[in-house]
Amino acid sequence: MTDTAPRKRRRRGTATIDPTRVIAYRRVSTQEQADSGAGLAAQTLAIETEAKLRGYTIVAWMTDEGLSAKNLNRPQLQEALAMIRAGKAAGLIVSKLDRLSRSMLDFAGLMDAAKREGWNIIALDIQLDLSTPNGELIAGIMALFAQWERKIIGQRTKDGLAAKKAQGVRIGRPKTLTDDDLRVVREALKSAGGSYEGAARILNEAQVPTAQGGKQWWRNTVRTILLRAEEAEMALQDQQRELEKVA
Repeated sequence: MTDTAPRKRRRRGTATIDPTRVIAYRRVSTQEQADSGAGLAAQTLAIETEAKLRGYTIVAWMTDEGLSAKNLNRPQLQEALAMIRAGKAAGLIVSKLDRLSRSMLDFAGLMDAAKREGWNIIALDIQLDLSTPNGELIAGIMALFAQWERKIIGQRTKDGLAAKKAQGVRIGRPKTLTDDDLRVVREALKSAGGSYEGAARILNEAQVPTAQGGKQWWRNTVRTILLRAEEAEMALQDQQRELEKVA
């Protein structure tokens, strides 16, 4: 027999919240779908029907129109989460998991937050309900898949970077100093209290050669070196993110 009875949930540091109070969330990915209303109507019907069967009270309807589910940065979704965390509802209900998220990693993070903070997620199409034993089992399986996906993406990113290096492709922007040299320059800047002029004086006194092998450091030289190093690191991060998307 399937256990679907919601358990009472207690927020950390707050009184018990009625587990039947939920926020309904809907999403359509294109403006055309939003204008036609067909997609929203189907989601509404599924949620209302199940809410009546389970005895849920829908305290608010949140709808993101014309937005994809590539991440969780959607206005209405974030407002729904803020309401839940403020104690206005005990959970979030969606007709289908992909209305909430298409990323297993994002959804796993959301489930983890729900468990830590003591609120519920209900996805009708996969019978996910964190307040029931069966729902917890499904959530655990999905978390394992998310962990596997995270490792696969990480490995593909490493393999992609290694392949580019093997092809002679420079990863990031060209560096003018080695990592050890950059560390010395950064330490000099720190010792000088963030003063480029002070850092140049320290480097000159220590007779540290410049990127071109020269002997004289100037304020602008230190500043330019560190800015270029920061840009190179940012460029590398951008390349890694692009490889993750491809993976």
